[in-house]
Amino acid sequence: MSPTTAESTACAPGHVTFLGAGPGDPGLLTLRAVEALTRADVLIAEPEVLDVVRTHARSGVTVLDADTPGLTAADETSTAVAVPALRDWANLVMQAARSGKRVVRAVSGDPGLDTYAAEEMLACASEGIDFEVVPGVAAAVGVPAYAGVPLRDAQGADVRFVDARTASDRCWTEVGASDGTVVVSTTLDAVAAAAGELVTAGRKPDTPLSVTVAGTTTRQKTWSATLGTIAQTLKQAKVLPSPEGNRPVIAVVGERSAAARRDQLSWFESKPLFGWRVLVPRTKEQAESLSDQLRSYGAVPHEVPTIAVEPPRTPQQMERAVKGLVTGRYEWIAFTSVNAVKAVREKFEEYGLDARAFAGIKVAAVGEQTAQALIAFGVKPDLVPSGEQSAAGLLEDWPPYDPVFDPIDRVFLPRADIATETLVAGLIELGWEVDDVTAYRTVRASPPPADTREAIKGGGFDAVLFTSSSTVRNLVGIAGKPHNVTVIACIGPATAKTAEEHGLRVDVMAPEPSVHKLAAALAEFGARRRDAAIEAGDPVTRPSERRPGARRRRAAP
Repeated sequence: MSPTTAESTACAPGHVTFLGAGPGDPGLLTLRAVEALTRADVLIAEPEVLDVVRTHARSGVTVLDADTPGLTAADETSTAVAVPALRDWANLVMQAARSGKRVVRAVSGDPGLDTYAAEEMLACASEGIDFEVVPGVAAAVGVPAYAGVPLRDAQGADVRFVDARTASDRCWTEVGASDGTVVVSTTLDAVAAAAGELVTAGRKPDTPLSVTVAGTTTRQKTWSATLGTIAQTLKQAKVLPSPEGNRPVIAVVGERSAAARRDQLSWFESKPLFGWRVLVPRTKEQAESLSDQLRSYGAVPHEVPTIAVEPPRTPQQMERAVKGLVTGRYEWIAFTSVNAVKAVREKFEEYGLDARAFAGIKVAAVGEQTAQALIAFGVKPDLVPSGEQSAAGLLEDWPPYDPVFDPIDRVFLPRADIATETLVAGLIELGWEVDDVTAYRTVRASPPPADTREAIKGGGFDAVLFTSSSTVRNLVGIAGKPHNVTVIACIGPATAKTAEEHGLRVDVMAPEPSVHKLAAALAEFGARRRDAAIEAGDPVTRPSERRPGARRRRAAP
């Protein structure tokens, strides 16, 4: 059998896309790469780039990893087929392509610089299999950019690229005699040897050098030194000796990598929450825009649902209200959460209705996220709070009932079973009649995996964002209390009070009750903390690195 299906080997040859996945940051994938991934039948990826590319693959794609022969599912609907051990990547690509499938072969960096990609392309050409190449950002170019080391500037200079693993004596002699910038691909434990080769070949020992490991990822770490001092620098930083000394690094040699320049140009590692693991106790759908914002600050968000959403126990009330929308019972419908939008949308679909059923009805949304959920449904809200995004903010802008201009005095309010009465009372005070309907129930979510619980209690997270009192109670209930080194950030005074009642020290509070203001406040806290460490001459560390034994047990940078 082939590694994809048992189709006849007589079928027409497939198509292979050799795709560059870049040096590690998923955001560096090109638009063409994403397009190719969405059309692939078979995805063949090196282990180090599999997570970068698989999120863009379509449902049902077959994922094949030759590092451990066999197929793994990209998601619950992907094909999973056992295959025999294969000799090499080329055989893997060819067997998949012979079955008539569209194959994406993803490599780290750029296919043109990959050691074996050219051989695989030649194998395709020899069998008449169509292929294409989608370039990617090469590590030798992308990593220095993320490290704040420009390879050229207005003064201009030659740029030489050297792979220390295969460089000949002649190569070292040539780059040693040059005064241009040298970009060396090597490993952490071989950096000093490469520096020695350059000094022997004629470079001065005081030539600036930067060394970057895990480039373009939130584990990135860069050291500045000179050709003559790099060995001592890595030893003093307790980076070497290390059993993980074979980690790949990019070293840049030349004046453009000087420490003084990097202090000004290091835009990536100087992000306010760089490398912070931030716990977001919300569902993936709720946390998507918040997590994107945290990533923009350099953080690594980890979403943990603390509540689960279930249908109401008695659906009749919701059914009557939806029918009332169609028959003209309401002047307004007010949505106070994304879950409320989802509940109404599902009920609409059950009845074969769509957004046109809102014609003639005014629609209110409590905030921007809820408004975006409505827009995705095809409904543009008429009212979104201009100030505070809350029930109180919505009431500030809500017009009082006017019998002259409002033919109907009734508001449909689909909400959670545990919602407060603030909005209902305020609307009644404004002269409106309110149908307060339970559209969904919120229940405590199942506990997260054991390793997540251990990280929460053991100080493995740098910060946690609490967006409501219920997220505090539920997280502590299902996973335990966060460690005292973890930075606690709360969306408002009520949430902060609940956190303190559970024995937590509140470090950050949003200036306004908004999840995005909360994330921004955490970033400001991180920036102040970073600036204070630099001013004191201390190394910049994450909060989780302060716990006992953290330096000894932490993952490699």
